Amino acid sequence: MGAHGTAEHRSDTVRDREIAGEQQHLDTVYRRLEEKLAEAEYILEDAAKRVQVGTPGALAERDAQVYRAGAHLQRLNNEFEDFLFGRVDLQQADAPEEHGIPSQTPLDPADPAVAETLHIGRLGVLDAEFGPLVIDWRAPAAAPFYRATPLEPGRVVRRRVIRSKGRKVIGVEDDLLRPDLTPTLGGEELAVVGDGALMATLGRARGHSMRDIVSSIQKEQDEVIRAPAAGATLVTGGPGTGKTAVALHRAAFLLYQDRRRYAGGILVVSPTPLLVSYTEGVLPSLGEEGQVAIRAVGSLVDGIEASRYDSPETARIKGSARMVQLLRRAARGALELGAPTELKVFARGRVLRLDAGRLKAVRGNVVGGGGTPLNLLRPRARRLLLDALWSEAVRDLPKPSTYAEREQRQEERESFDEYVSDEAPFLAFLDAWWPALTPRRVLATLKQHRHTNRIARRAVTPEESRLLAASWRHLDERGAGGLSAHDVALVDELQVLLGEPARPKAREVDAVDLLTGLDEVTTYGERAYRQRERVPEERREYAHVIVDEAQDLTPMQWRMIGRRSRMATWTIVGDPAQSSWPFPQEAQAAMDEVLAGKPRRRHTLTVNYRNPAEIAEVAAKVLELAAPGTPSPSAVRATGAHPRFAAVREPDAAAFGAAARAELERLLAEVDGTVAVVVPMDRRAEAAGWTEGLGDRVVALGSLEAKGLEYDATVVADPTGIAGESEAGLRVLYVALTRATQRLTVLSGPDDLPDAAGVPALLK
Repeated sequence: MGAHGTAEHRSDTVRDREIAGEQQHLDTVYRRLEEKLAEAEYILEDAAKRVQVGTPGALAERDAQVYRAGAHLQRLNNEFEDFLFGRVDLQQADAPEEHGIPSQTPLDPADPAVAETLHIGRLGVLDAEFGPLVIDWRAPAAAPFYRATPLEPGRVVRRRVIRSKGRKVIGVEDDLLRPDLTPTLGGEELAVVGDGALMATLGRARGHSMRDIVSSIQKEQDEVIRAPAAGATLVTGGPGTGKTAVALHRAAFLLYQDRRRYAGGILVVSPTPLLVSYTEGVLPSLGEEGQVAIRAVGSLVDGIEASRYDSPETARIKGSARMVQLLRRAARGALELGAPTELKVFARGRVLRLDAGRLKAVRGNVVGGGGTPLNLLRPRARRLLLDALWSEAVRDLPKPSTYAEREQRQEERESFDEYVSDEAPFLAFLDAWWPALTPRRVLATLKQHRHTNRIARRAVTPEESRLLAASWRHLDERGAGGLSAHDVALVDELQVLLGEPARPKAREVDAVDLLTGLDEVTTYGERAYRQRERVPEERREYAHVIVDEAQDLTPMQWRMIGRRSRMATWTIVGDPAQSSWPFPQEAQAAMDEVLAGKPRRRHTLTVNYRNPAEIAEVAAKVLELAAPGTPSPSAVRATGAHPRFAAVREPDAAAFGAAARAELERLLAEVDGTVAVVVPMDRRAEAAGWTEGLGDRVVALGSLEAKGLEYDATVVADPTGIAGESEAGLRVLYVALTRATQRLTVLSGPDDLPDAAGVPALLK
């Protein structure tokens, strides 16, 4: 065997020995977990036996015990997959620990021996003597695993990432943070296996769900995750810097740090349903479920899922703060639209009539100058209508002059109100003149261009009112029909302007009716079943709000999120260079209004862990056009695989589709993971046809749907179309070009033919 073969054999022997050592420790951890599972199951069984205990105190104690044991059991079961993932070997500290974090005293070259080893995992585990078998990744003691670097190693001699499948360790990757030393462990030289934990992680194939990065969090990311919660934490960073993953890990960290404080819930707002689906498995993998709600911005209003897309021109209008003024007028206009112009009732022996002028005056008095929601003003409208009718009834009568006459007149008034308010004509008029409004019904009134243009009055231009009306033309009179994400923010605004319609009071049940069988009698079980069948109400307030891809939020969407976070702390992550909203100053003003008075701390993520340098270089050319002067995040790796440029010269959709499909097939053969084709928004249906029959590793996305996602390979088709579809088109194209972790193909059409080197003009 040659020298090379001998070195490989020695390397394999060291790797096998290190894997065996980690396997032995993992076996010990799982035995302890099984003991804890048995304890939790015993508690549940014991609690179940208490069902016969009838005292309220005993039943309450049983319910609390079941809840605690059930939650603990669920967490233990969740943690079994890839449970233990890291290890740090530490030198002896020259200084005591501070706040539970091991001292960061630099390594002593004279004594490079490892004095302490900590294993890091998804959940803390103690042995029977309360010694740490696994440190929870969120605990202060785990911080050196993430914070240590070759420049600032602190006490960390070696950092190891442990990969396992089920209960079997399948690999280890080490980072030696002081290569200038020869550290020892147990008197033997410390082994170093692999080419580095981070690079091994970055090279793994992607699936259609985001993986947690708990084993590969880097120093600048960890600083964001563990940042103080008070006020607002603002995080900026370019593509691939891990903003979304950091935000989700921060949610898990905050719950670990102060679970009672965040019992009010954490809201994570994502830009698209696709990104919600992509990320929703991260928090359960970190041991957190139930207290974190991940919602797309188009799903924040309970009962509505955005299903339509607005054109860029329409989205620009709907997102603007000008819509607040328009919606106020629209709500008032919905009351007046089609309202009766005359009220006639028969009372006190004659017909009483209120004409259009009188009704207009009454309506003005009802609304007044306050901001009371319109649906809550219906009782006031009823009262002022009765006042006007009474004035008409006694118009020709002399005013009472004595106390007795005034008392008599008051009795007559009470009798009048009681009689008129129960009359069918009056009730029918009130329902038509001051109907209970819903946000959808108000939006439906705006599909009439003439009505929208009439109430606009400088809030929007005539052309803008035409675009708005056209976007709602598909709604029926009650507002039923699909809505866009921008519509959802308008619905939320209208809910505030309108208020909930008053619900009729439940009729009190007469005991005599019950005895005579004239009223329905239900059992406790039936009532409990009906209660369970009710749709749970949307949580309206959260203790902490995390906004992902914040640069895309419109002023109206900021207002919507702000209503759910009046007392909340914030984490806001985004990148202005990736913004699809064309008016960043207006959005910034809306965000400042929401965060008014809250202290802010800022973090910048600078390292691109997603894109190889070859892809990052191409994207940087578009970034210079989209946001001149904005620095690109630094790519940490190069693969030698340069982006491929291809072009279709025929102005034929079939030819373009055939070329796109050929590129997808080629990429499927080159990578093991997922492949995406990204196209302009108006070509989504066309692109879906290109992927038919290629399997579930391939997806077709519109340009605005790709935000936050990543794939092993990407085809960006029609880059000129993406760049030209809106004012922010170049920034959207920058996003599309930065989705790939391994391979990128840019497929141009006849409008952007490449030069002799194959590079389209847009990307030179």
